[in-house]
Amino acid sequence: MSESPMREPTFLVLTALAEEPRHGYAVIEDVATITAGRVRLRAGTLYAALDRLRAEGLIEVDREEVVQSRLRRYYRLTAAGARSLAAETARLRSQATIAERRLRARAEIGGAPA
Repeated sequence: MSESPMREPTFLVLTALAEEPRHGYAVIEDVATITAGRVRLRAGTLYAALDRLRAEGLIEVDREEVVQSRLRRYYRLTAAGARSLAAETARLRSQATIAERRLRARAEIGGAPA
């Protein structure tokens, strides 16, 4: 994983695939679910991200099946993808902890919440 923060769509796609292998449309649906509808990935954006994540070794094809004469490809997280997602999760948790601590300190000294 690079040292730069992960872009949110990448983080969400990897999060969707951390639970189980999914095909593209299922990834789109899961991302919408885990963000309470705030993020709605477009198909073009998703498939470009899936291609990039495959090239980076963070995901791989799990299996393919034909559904209604169309190929459905399922993707799964690789070990490298799981490590990358875990590192980004830890980074975000650390930043959130700092923000919470500072907000509590502000409230304790009489500052209004942001």
